[in-house]
Amino acid sequence: MLPPRLLRRVVLAPLVIAVAVALVLLSPLIALLAVTVSLVRRSPSGRMRGVRLLLFALAWLTAETATLFMCLGLWLVSGFGGRMHTEPFQSRHYAIMRWFLDVIYNTATGTFGLRVEVDEPELTADEQAARLARPVIVLSRHAGPGDSLLLVHHLLSVYGRRPRVVMKATMQLDPSLDVVGNRLPNVFVRHGRAGAGIFSEQIERLAGGLDQLGANWTPGRWRRGIRRLEEHGRGDLATRARDMPNLLPPRTGGALSAIAACPRADVIFVAHAGLDRIVTVGDVWRNLRVDQRVNAKWWRVPAAEVPRSADYAAQERWLYDWWQRIDAWISQNRPDDAGSPALAPGQVGG
Repeated sequence: MLPPRLLRRVVLAPLVIAVAVALVLLSPLIALLAVTVSLVRRSPSGRMRGVRLLLFALAWLTAETATLFMCLGLWLVSGFGGRMHTEPFQSRHYAIMRWFLDVIYNTATGTFGLRVEVDEPELTADEQAARLARPVIVLSRHAGPGDSLLLVHHLLSVYGRRPRVVMKATMQLDPSLDVVGNRLPNVFVRHGRAGAGIFSEQIERLAGGLDQLGANWTPGRWRRGIRRLEEHGRGDLATRARDMPNLLPPRTGGALSAIAACPRADVIFVAHAGLDRIVTVGDVWRNLRVDQRVNAKWWRVPAAEVPRSADYAAQERWLYDWWQRIDAWISQNRPDDAGSPALAPGQVGG
């Protein structure tokens, strides 16, 4: 059960600020301890991992604190929230969001040597201008929060987009995401409480400018997605999903609702590999390596080539065909140190 919004504002936001201040004050002691542990263990693979994580945590919490204070300032200037949904204040919140993600991205590249290599078709200047002027729907593989941040950062900072994101409701436990996310046209979905019809309606409401939707890949979700298809009598799709071990079965209801609600939108499919093992905070400590490389590929389907006029079954097959292409690309392009998706005992992948 998610705490009420007022409680989150009164408790979680001040708590993050307090943790940030405490970490800043204790950082010299923590850094000394981390260096000592690294020297004692003499682990070349760690390469001062504790110090790097400390620097990353300091940057994240400092950016969180600054974001909360900037949002508080905008709330006051807007007349205690009265003009919050006007264009000038929407633009300012997108600027804050872009700044926050730039800080996180630059810190990750600086402290861990993170590299992101994106493979996308080269465009002429005219083609680039034309494509950036049209709305897009981005359907991406998700294997953890890291790739989601990288995707939104790319849309904001590289392409100058204003993404409208569909996220799990529990993401609101992060105070800055809670504040900024609820002030911008995003959707937080409670999968356990909202039915498929409500979910699709929420997607349609954003589809005029929707830029991302999805859920993180985990073995449990992969297994449940296949079971859900079987329970709904879709054994044909369940069979195809079993042959795609890198991806969750597509949420066809939400994706096709967005595609239908925005006929002018191109559809972008995104594949990536490199942060597969980083899902929880513990995974950051265990699996985030120095000089981590993330490979990504973007395919763009022009609006005229999206089968919006086809029947629902044909559109489902079209989505699954793209999912298979993405799954094959991930298997072929995963960095050597990224590892393969961990399937539960008894499961097989294609």
